[in-house]
Order: sequence, then C-alpha cells, then structure tokens
Amino acid sequence: MSDIIQLLPDSVANQIAAGEVIQRPASVVKELVENALDAGATEILVHVKDAGRTLVQITDNGCGMSPTDARMSFERHATSKITSANDLFNIRTMGFRGEALASIAAIADVELRTKRVEDEVGTFIHIVGSEVIKQEPVACANGTSFQIKNLFFNVPARRKFLKGNTTELKHIISEIQRVAIPNPGIKISLFHNNSPVYELPKANHRKRIVDLFGKAINQSLVTVDEETSIVKVFGFVGQPKFARKTMGEQFFFVNGRYIRHPWFHKAVMQAYQQLLPADAFPAYFLFLETDPANIDINVHPTKTEIKFENERDIWPILHAAVREALGKNNVVPSIDFDQSGSIDIPLPPKSFDEIQFPEIRINPDYNPFETERQPVSGSYPKNPVAKKNLDRWEDLYTGTQLKLRPEIPEPQSEKETEKIFDGPPEQFSGKKTLQLKQKYILTPVKSGLMVIDQKRAHERILYEKFLEALKSESVASQQLLFPQTFELNPADAAILVSVLSDLTALGFDIREFGKNTFLISGTPVLTDKTEPLQVVEKLLEEFKTLQVDTRSRAKEQIAGLLAKASALEYGTELKQEEIIHLIDELFACSTPNFSPDGKRVLHIIPVTDIEKSFLK
Repeated sequence: MSDIIQLLPDSVANQIAAGEVIQRPASVVKELVENALDAGATEILVHVKDAGRTLVQITDNGCGMSPTDARMSFERHATSKITSANDLFNIRTMGFRGEALASIAAIADVELRTKRVEDEVGTFIHIVGSEVIKQEPVACANGTSFQIKNLFFNVPARRKFLKGNTTELKHIISEIQRVAIPNPGIKISLFHNNSPVYELPKANHRKRIVDLFGKAINQSLVTVDEETSIVKVFGFVGQPKFARKTMGEQFFFVNGRYIRHPWFHKAVMQAYQQLLPADAFPAYFLFLETDPANIDINVHPTKTEIKFENERDIWPILHAAVREALGKNNVVPSIDFDQSGSIDIPLPPKSFDEIQFPEIRINPDYNPFETERQPVSGSYPKNPVAKKNLDRWEDLYTGTQLKLRPEIPEPQSEKETEKIFDGPPEQFSGKKTLQLKQKYILTPVKSGLMVIDQKRAHERILYEKFLEALKSESVASQQLLFPQTFELNPADAAILVSVLSDLTALGFDIREFGKNTFLISGTPVLTDKTEPLQVVEKLLEEFKTLQVDTRSRAKEQIAGLLAKASALEYGTELKQEEIIHLIDELFACSTPNFSPDGKRVLHIIPVTDIEKSFLK
C-alpha cells in the first residue's frame, strides 16, 4: 500500500490560512491598514467598491519596500516585526504574524506598487491566486499602494456566504473606527463607490471620536484618567442618559491595539450599576497602557483577544477609574448636605482637670449561669428614681394602644368585600379588562384568565398593517408641520440609505440633506402617536441587532423592525376604550398568538390552575 500523507502545495495551504485570517473584505482592510501604520504612514487612503467585493484599494505614504522585500512580503511567515521568539513578548507593532499578504494573495487578484524615498523607481508586483504574474519596476509615489480585486474569486463557497453590501460595509467602517480612534495623529479617509464615508484630519482623541460618531456624542463624553504602577487607564466614557439599547460604541485599546475583553467590559458595566437599566449600554473609549511583557496578543488569529498576566489587578483599577470619572462629573448621585445650618461644637475646658470621666457601675454578684433572676445586691442602682421605675415598669403601658396579641378580623359580608375593587365602574361593565403594571392586559375568557402582552400585541397589529401596505404600495402619509433634520454617524447613515426606498413605501418621507444628515418630512399614519425621530433611532438600533438580508424577505424584515420600533412601550397607560380597541385589532390579525419575531403575545391561565392555587 502506498503512502497517503503528503505536503500540501503552498497555494492550498495559503487558502486554508486565509480562512482564519481573511473572513470578509473588512479583514483585508484591517490587515493592510495595520501594515500601513507599522510602515510609519501619516496619511492612509482607503477606497472600496461594492463593499469590497470588487475592489479594496489602500494607499499610504509610509516607508515603502525594496524589490526584494516586496516579493518576500507575500511569503508565509515572512515579517519584519520579529526575528526571534523573545520578540513576541515585546510586541508594539500591529501586523507581526506574516500571514496576511500570503492569505490575501491566495484568494484574490492583488496588485502592489511600492517605493522607498531613497529609490528612484518603485516596484510593481501582480499576483493571482498565489501565482506571481508579473514583477517589474514602475514609476509611483513614495509609500505603498495595494489593489485587492475579486476577493474569494477562487473560493466560491466563501464568496457565496458574504452578506449584503450594507452589512459588509458596516464591518469595514467598524475596522476603520478601531484603527482611527487610537491613532488620531494620522489622517485617514474612506471612500465607498467613490463617495466619501470618512475624511478624518489629524486631531486629538476627543475630536477624532466626534469626527467618527457625530457631534451629538461630544456632550456625553466624560474624561477618564488614572495611572498606576500596573496599568495606565485613560479615555472617555458616556453619561448614562445617552446610553443605547444596543452595543456598538464600546472600545478597549491596549497599547494602541483594539481588543475584546468581556471581563473588563463587566468592570465598566458594574461602574454604572444602579445608573442604567439592564438593557442599556453606555459608550466608552478606554485606552490601557501596560508593559508588553505582561500580555499575550498571539491568542486569536485576528489578534483581538488578549491574555493579561495580571487581569485580577487591572479589573478593580479599571472599575474604580470609571466610577471616579462619573463621580467627578456629578453623574453618580452624591449626598447633598445642607450647609445653611451651623453645627455648634463645644470648646474643650481650659484645664483638663475639670473633665469628669463617666462612672462605670457593675454588679459583682451577677452570674450569667444562673437560671433564676437574683435580686440585685449592693447599692445598684443608686438612683432611687431608676429603682422605682424598675418596680413599676408595667405602668408605662397603661393608656396605650399596644396589644400583645394581634386581633384576627371577623369575616366581612359580601357587600363589604365588594368594596375592595374600588376601580372605575366602567372597568367591570361590558368587556371586563384590566391593565396590570402598565404592561399586561387581563381579560376573562371561558376557559380562565387571558393575559396579553400589550407591546407584543401592538407589534403584531402594526406588522400586519405594514405588510398590507407593502403589498398595495399605497400608504397614507402625513406631513409634519415642522420637518426635522438629524445627523447620523457614517455606519448608521449607510444603513438608513440602504432602506430608504422601503421606508418610503411604508409611508415615510425621509431624504438625504447633506453628508450623513437627513430630513424627515412625513411619517405613516400608523405611527402618528410616536415621535418620528424616536422611530428612526429605534429602527436603526433594531437593524444593528438583527442582520437584514437584502436579497430575500427584506421588506418583511423591515416591516417587522419598523413595527417593533413603532409599538407602544411598556409603562404606557391605556384608557379602557384603547384596551378594547387593541384586543379587537389583535384578534383580527391572521396570527394573533405570536409577535413578528416569534414571541408569545398572550397566555391563558386555566380556571383549574387558579382553583388549585387556593387549595394549597
């Protein structure tokens, strides 16, 4: 029998490695931008087409490469960042694995143009599927320029599983944010289909965050600054009143590198304890500086997960730094002492001889092991009034209402029992309904007691109305008396632009009004009781939570998200007529039992279960 184990060809090995390093177009952007940072670039330009499927072009003004280095950079495990294993314990650069360019070249059409300052001409290399097509001198600017075309062209299974352009662009924007925030001194620009998404000038950390996430975030930022012998913590955290329902603006950076760390995230969230509801997340941009020898960044292929040698020591430092920052900015409630009154503190006597120390009285005949009470001997108590009170202690309770035994009330008559239900008379006439905790609706049915979740019921009603509107393509829209403008960060703006046509079909009148700015002039009649800006904000938050597939069932998903964003919130008090109307509309739906996302809308408690609970 012949041998069956053999070495894989380099092209196949590179494709396998690409599955770990290059997961989507955003991975290409991350790796190449990090290489540009390590090359000392002060300006980085990123162009993508079709969310990176067709083209990813990254140009920098870094140090460039020689012809030999340019060719070697596409080999596996070829890097200029480390030379020995000991260098792994002092990593301060970004790309050090030496797998990025080899993995990208294995699954794409790659063109490289690079030139050093001291060279007269640059180098051009063309590689397709790990095969070098051409290498020749070329005239180009100082620095490096990569063009990545037709990503995953030779791995169709990977290309098929890419999401829609909106989702892929959102991932690219996230990678740019993770690189731009810790490097505010570098000019970074991002263009999508020749339209600018980011044009970030050189700035400080706060200005860079505002440029990335919009002017509205500036007023919510609270400065954090704490330095210890173990770690230095600085950056910004958001005020609780600006917290959102979904995550997305939470960033940790260690020595300038973005990381994910659930345990440190918990330290920040506990600093907001009793300041936020359970489903809200504050924004934070926190930078940690520590000795590279205390961390291991070679844990995850994308280098976003880090192991710390002294995690247990950093956790309380991080928690205290955030808590202190909130306290200094009057975010944490503090005790407000009344300073108007004066406190009289008696002065000590001139001579300490005048001070009389209290006399300690003891009973020398006391025996704690005696079961019967012995009469007190000696002069204790010396005060005759105290002795008299001790003898006549029962007289202290004469004339008071103290009763040692609680009185058990006699059974009330039926008329007196009916007074317990002192609600409005209309509540128990006609259709018997009751709102519980401004969250549930209770109504009796033949088999028992029906409990309806009012928010989910409203979601189901709006969802089916929106679906009918999409089918008929004619939705009544009401124009606002005063159109409102609002600004979004580029990631949210890209999401809104991608669904504008569907929102228009649902009755919204929203138009672009400048860079990342929109004008809302009309809303569907179905959401007339909701603030239009709140509906749009909630809709965008739902989009971030649920990935909308634009190629199938997009309109149904948008109708469900819009119904969830427009439905009445818990805590809304409903009148009797509104409750009855809500129940009637719910049971007119085709599927009243479940909300659009499949959650139960109503539950019936059988009479037998109610009766059993009284038998215990």
